[in-house]
Amino acid sequence: TIRRGLPFSLILSLPFFLSLSLSHMIFGAGLLNGASQKLEMVSMFHVGDTISYLDLAALIPGGSEALVYATLSGSIGMFVPFKSREDIAFFQHLEMHLRQEAPPICGRDHLSYRSSYIPVKAVIDGDLCEQFNSLDPVKRKAIADELEKGISEVSKQLEEMRTSTAF
Repeated sequence: TIRRGLPFSLILSLPFFLSLSLSHMIFGAGLLNGASQKLEMVSMFHVGDTISYLDLAALIPGGSEALVYATLSGSIGMFVPFKSREDIAFFQHLEMHLRQEAPPICGRDHLSYRSSYIPVKAVIDGDLCEQFNSLDPVKRKAIADELEKGISEVSKQLEEMRTSTAF
């Protein structure tokens, strides 16, 4: 479920232990007069505009599915699930280093922008990670050394993530 009409993405899901039968959804009673159906917040991320369309789609044949969204101003983006915990750790560290090494042009802190309405949760910013290849070679080498990988390995992992889903 996504809450529309807000300038950020708020993805919610039902807890795994909740029964989804129709009669329970309609006639279920909450504990201590609370809501009978409670949603869990899975992820939060400020996309910069109001999301007007959301769909689960695979953009290439045989590719993994992703949540594709469109905004009122015409931007198109996607939320792509990671395949392994190693990928999550790698991209979290890359994002952390890029926040320090590649400051935004306008001077606003990247994390404060992505968390301007609600704190970022369980999302890694792919646009920020893509800036790795546009950095000067000295900064790329420093970040790759911190990640204990070569520059070509980091670029290859970014390329694999991009081509496995989108193009």
